[in-house]
Amino acid sequence: MSSGCGDSSAKSQQPQGSPGVPVKLQVAKSTTFNDTTDYVATLKSRDSAVIMPQVEGQITQIYVHSGDRVSTGTPLMQIDPSKQQATVKSQEDLQASKRADVEYAKQQYRRISSLAAAGVVSKQELDQARSALDAAEAQLRALQAQVSEQKVQLHYYRVAAPRAGVVGDIPVRVGDRVTNSTVLTTVDKPGTLEVYVYVPVERAPQLKMNMPVQIVDSPGELIASSRISFISPEVDNATQTVLVKAKISNDNKDKLRNSQFIRARVIWGTHQAPSVPVLAVSRIGAQYFAFVAEDQNGKLVAHQRALRVGEMIGNDYVVLDGIKPGDKVIVSGTQFLVDGAPVVPQG
Repeated sequence: MSSGCGDSSAKSQQPQGSPGVPVKLQVAKSTTFNDTTDYVATLKSRDSAVIMPQVEGQITQIYVHSGDRVSTGTPLMQIDPSKQQATVKSQEDLQASKRADVEYAKQQYRRISSLAAAGVVSKQELDQARSALDAAEAQLRALQAQVSEQKVQLHYYRVAAPRAGVVGDIPVRVGDRVTNSTVLTTVDKPGTLEVYVYVPVERAPQLKMNMPVQIVDSPGELIASSRISFISPEVDNATQTVLVKAKISNDNKDKLRNSQFIRARVIWGTHQAPSVPVLAVSRIGAQYFAFVAEDQNGKLVAHQRALRVGEMIGNDYVVLDGIKPGDKVIVSGTQFLVDGAPVVPQG
């Protein structure tokens, strides 16, 4: 676009005796715009189960793939159960032996009870038989509890989904040895996400609960809207940022995923400011300019203004400084203008 900083040669394009350069004018109108800042943020599932084994061992089978949808109880992985199976088998065999001991103690107690009733044996022998039976039964009960516990442990060697959801990354492979601190995978419930935004501490005083937050894609198109639901009372010492959270209803599951980096747009508030067409604005380096028609001795004269512009809304710039609502902005014919040139409105 033209820089708008013409010299006296531009006046030669104005015919001698002409009342002024023909231009089109547009009155600057007040526009409501959002004061926003974009931040790189992270999406995290609000309902994510981290799957870790409750036993140690070697993985022998993986039944699912990342991205699979599973229901509660769906088998995910198998950890080698052979050692635990041998332990259960050994205790079950011992349990059978103890059960036989209990049956023998019962028979002895019944026999001695009959003899005691006939006065053949003493009460002391009867008490000893009763004690032997009680001891055998107690040992059997203790062993039964151990067998039940070992069977529960055996159940843990098959890792199942604790809830319905989508399987996340699976960092382990068949043959890997795992412990109860190894992360096997995650199961995330779709549609329940939370955006983590890290706001510089300098802007923290402006943060408020329920402040609007937008999730936008690379071109800046809106994906989802939310409001701030959490503001951390602490500052991260390493990054000097304040954590802000906002809940996201993930209706578009193809665009938003757990652990995804996204752009979060914090809307600090709304303001009123004039707007002017993009075509009316010229730029030299980092400075923006526009011509405004002002009344001077009953005639309109072009004066160049330095502008401070904000965001674009459609085909207009929001002007933060340099133009007021009601100013007559020259939107065409600016290539023929110099500061102070007379102009004639057209159309």
